[in-house]
Amino acid sequence: MSAPLIASVVGTAAALLSITSFAPQIFKIWKERDASSVSLRTYAITVTGFACWIIYAVMIKAWPVIASNTACLMMSGAVLALKWKFSRKGR
Repeated sequence: MSAPLIASVVGTAAALLSITSFAPQIFKIWKERDASSVSLRTYAITVTGFACWIIYAVMIKAWPVIASNTACLMMSGAVLALKWKFSRKGR
């Protein structure tokens, strides 16, 4: 296998694992209707980090990085939105 092909496989695996890593948290929050164990600060920083990666990737025209970080931003943003939704529910 050539080095560019190996790099593509590793990059694709990294992107898919990063994107899907948020799914268990989203399903747990949705099922339990409780996000009290989720750190608001952690997810705020995570969402900001993904937004910065997207900006950087646009600047260097790295479309795979843009696509994967956009998906991660949406997934981590969903966790953040659910945290906000279920935190306000009890008020």
